Amino acid sequence: MRTLEIKKNDSNQRLDKFMQKHFKTMPKSMMYMYIRKKCVKLNGKKVSGDEMLKEGDVLTFYIKDEFFEGAEEKHYEFLKAPKKLNIVYEDENILLLDKKPGVIVHPDKSYHFDSLISRVLHYLYDKGEYDPEQEQAFCPALVNRIDRNTGGIVIAAKNAESLRILNQKMKTRELEKFYLCLLHGKPKKDSDTLTGYITKNESKNKVTVHPKPVEGGKEIKTKYKILEFDGRYSLAEVELLTGRTHQIRAHMAYIGHPLVGDTKYGKNKKAPDSFKYQALYSYKLRFNFTTDAGILDYLNGKEFEVKDVPFVK
Repeated sequence: MRTLEIKKNDSNQRLDKFMQKHFKTMPKSMMYMYIRKKCVKLNGKKVSGDEMLKEGDVLTFYIKDEFFEGAEEKHYEFLKAPKKLNIVYEDENILLLDKKPGVIVHPDKSYHFDSLISRVLHYLYDKGEYDPEQEQAFCPALVNRIDRNTGGIVIAAKNAESLRILNQKMKTRELEKFYLCLLHGKPKKDSDTLTGYITKNESKNKVTVHPKPVEGGKEIKTKYKILEFDGRYSLAEVELLTGRTHQIRAHMAYIGHPLVGDTKYGKNKKAPDSFKYQALYSYKLRFNFTTDAGILDYLNGKEFEVKDVPFVK
């Protein structure tokens, strides 16, 4: 028999979801078998699995020790990652990070030990703000993603309540993201809101823009404004009114002005040698809450900006 007390970061979630996160090696079918056989108790009472956990609740488990041993593993892979971060803003709830091009946000098939989330965990661990031994299910997490070869602001949530709030704000588009990009040539209009539809080829990880609705297509809206033009390249600010894979890169290429350095959508447009990655940066973030933000309400109306964008002089 083992007992666990629910802490703040583990509260406000279903019991079965908590168990899936905590007992990482336990098959889901076995988890529900333990629940059915009354091997799991919540405050001494039998459970069905859909109970919402509250801070201070006590769970009692009559299950194999091997699952606890897996959950209490003390070898932390994230400690192999560098803890170097470019921090735009930090408080007790969130981190705003300036991710540099070339860094992956989450581990992928080419992952060896370094990713942005691993760096965040290493950083918070060294600060004493994250201890896996004290957290039974929660782990600090990234709220948004940016492609490996794109730079810009990524939000990290330090606690479960902030993560829940920010995930909801992302869905309701109460976080406004602005990008800077360098375009080949200059569009006919200095500012415009482009519309269209986008489909994705999963095997090639490439999207196609269509002027009219197509099967499997998703609507896209891309708002841009030309800031500068040097006779060859345009510096543009872009606001994503919809957030689709490669939307800015594909949409600007579709109108005949691909991003400098973009080998996937730039066709035969050659970039200067100094451009190792496409010239695209998520440089500004604005919190524009229109619904209750709970413990993050103090962020409403605040705007954060990256000053050092590689392709802006």
